[in-house]
Amino acid sequence: MSFLACRVYDDGARLESLELADLCPGNVVIRAEYSGINYKDALAVTGRGKILRRFPLNAGIDVAGTVESSDDPRYRVGDAVLVNGMGLGENHDGGFAQTVRVPGDWIVPLSAGLSSLDAMTLGTAGFTAALAVQRMEVNGQVPAMGPIAVTGASGGVGSVAVALLAKLGYEVIAVSGRPEHGEYLRALGAARVLTPEQLELGGRPLESVKFGGVVDNVGGSLLAGLLRHVQLWGNVASIGMAGGHGYEASVFPHILRGVSLLGISSANCPMPLRTAVWQRLGADWKLDGLAALRQRVLGLDEIIAACPALLDRQSHGRLVVDCQKVA
Repeated sequence: MSFLACRVYDDGARLESLELADLCPGNVVIRAEYSGINYKDALAVTGRGKILRRFPLNAGIDVAGTVESSDDPRYRVGDAVLVNGMGLGENHDGGFAQTVRVPGDWIVPLSAGLSSLDAMTLGTAGFTAALAVQRMEVNGQVPAMGPIAVTGASGGVGSVAVALLAKLGYEVIAVSGRPEHGEYLRALGAARVLTPEQLELGGRPLESVKFGGVVDNVGGSLLAGLLRHVQLWGNVASIGMAGGHGYEASVFPHILRGVSLLGISSANCPMPLRTAVWQRLGADWKLDGLAALRQRVLGLDEIIAACPALLDRQSHGRLVVDCQKVA
């Protein structure tokens, strides 16, 4: 039986009808219900980044839906499941399709506290934000240490980080170069919304304490500047590189204040930790008002047109895809 997919070729992306035999191998077939457009997906679909390892390939690094068929005894027809990372949408046909086939080892059972729409409103972006918070708290981060700065706050990862940290009792400073999204960020729980310039970061190897910790989506000089202002034993979670993949910094924050720089890699997160974080997102970390994170819900046929706007910073929050919807 044929189905539709957003398939990327080396000369561009297009909506195409496929058969199950066209998909990469796997022992579980999923009826895709929702996915989401992440920054990495937009790079893949537009061809602006070298994300795909082979062509042609269905884009989409995450998906939630129900099992249609399974040769894996852990999963039965009708089970609610999700997949994110694991090479999906990079070297394996991804979630921008009505049907997805994957190895059973990649699957996370959907938490009873999340619908498939909820799960993909969070998506890989939300999972990455939660993984950052989890790593920070395991390493001793607590609200009493002071405010957490979240850079790139109006994007998908930043938005969820703001909402989750606020839920957990942290004072959140949302840092965004788009002040027009201030009201949106305050509605998510930000105590303050500042531009990078308004942070007034000093340039000495060690500066006065301003933050208990940081969730950074930007990298570059902004990451270096924030490190200099973090509290004793505070944590800085490094997620993105919108401002550059390199930075110049002193070791002083690390050796004089015990500041930890934590790398956050969601694509290859170990499965036990991946499952535990997703379960928390449907339980004690479940966010109220998830709809506020959704900029809009798109049909499968609207993905290609939506991706350039995301890369050009013309959107905020999460773009969710209804995988069964086609105009």
